[in-house]
Amino acid sequence: MKKIGFLSFGHWTPHPESGTRSGGDMLHQAIDLSQAVEDVGGDGAYFRVHHFARQMGSPFPLLAAIGAKTSRIEIGTGVIDMRYENPMYMVEDAGSADLISDGRLQLGISRGSPEQVVDGWKYFGYSSADDDPTGAEMARRKTELLLQLLEGQGFAEPNPRPMFPNPPGLLRLEPHAEGLRERIWWGAGSNATAKWAAQQGMNLMSSTLKDDEDGQAFHVQQAEQIRLFREEWAQHEWDFEPRVSVSRSIVAITDERDRRYFVGGGEHEDQIGYIDQHTRAIFGRSYADVPERLVEDLRRDEAIAEADTLLITIPSQLGVDYNTHLIESILTEVAPALGWR
Repeated sequence: MKKIGFLSFGHWTPHPESGTRSGGDMLHQAIDLSQAVEDVGGDGAYFRVHHFARQMGSPFPLLAAIGAKTSRIEIGTGVIDMRYENPMYMVEDAGSADLISDGRLQLGISRGSPEQVVDGWKYFGYSSADDDPTGAEMARRKTELLLQLLEGQGFAEPNPRPMFPNPPGLLRLEPHAEGLRERIWWGAGSNATAKWAAQQGMNLMSSTLKDDEDGQAFHVQQAEQIRLFREEWAQHEWDFEPRVSVSRSIVAITDERDRRYFVGGGEHEDQIGYIDQHTRAIFGRSYADVPERLVEDLRRDEAIAEADTLLITIPSQLGVDYNTHLIESILTEVAPALGWR
């Protein structure tokens, strides 16, 4: 059994052929799509965060709204760039969204990827050390603080003359969401960062790209990354079982709309590129085919086999109805044949 959800980048553009022409369209459609995917049996609604772009920016208002409109589906991020975040404020926002959803928040965080502007976190008031030009260490320090705060232990000295009565002892951030600490995921782009996630007691979130570390096919490298994560996890005494998600672009071609949009398109082989002009990365292929051939292709994907959660990246500008159809086709035409349902 696998949990199957969608991952949206929240693209929108004022182009007349776009089904999502404004930020408002994007947000309302994200809520509607989450409700629709829950109705057809999907398991998760996840959103990528990119600043300075016509995409999802601040995720917590949207996550809270989805949590209030749904009852079962997991809601999450994949991922939030920690270089831009204030961990204190983030704990309060995340706690509120989690409580509104009755404990369904799955919070994916990471150092992030190359962004729309140079050193964008500096515009948010943050700076990195001279020996940390990409902000990677800054992101890790913020993550460690976030995890500590989510434990819910008091740390702040109370005012002896407070406006409102305080409980005894040091104070913590409120509202506290019990159990959220175990639902934090790290978006790992390498084997080393996957092992670091295990050391910190975070679940593993692996996307459609990673550092090209041995020249093998993407899915083979990603499966090895997952195994290394689990081996490292076993060396520590965390009191919960970790989860692992992978994301894929998958389309089951079942009707004329699918053929119009996807036959002859997409990348059917892995691609090699560079991140930050110096890190060689491998990008996983996309899948688009009739269900019978799609099942055979996906059966050979070693990383999907290793993961317990599969996030399907969606073309958000094609609208709620089409994306619901896309997810439902995978749930009904593909997942049962692979033993995922």
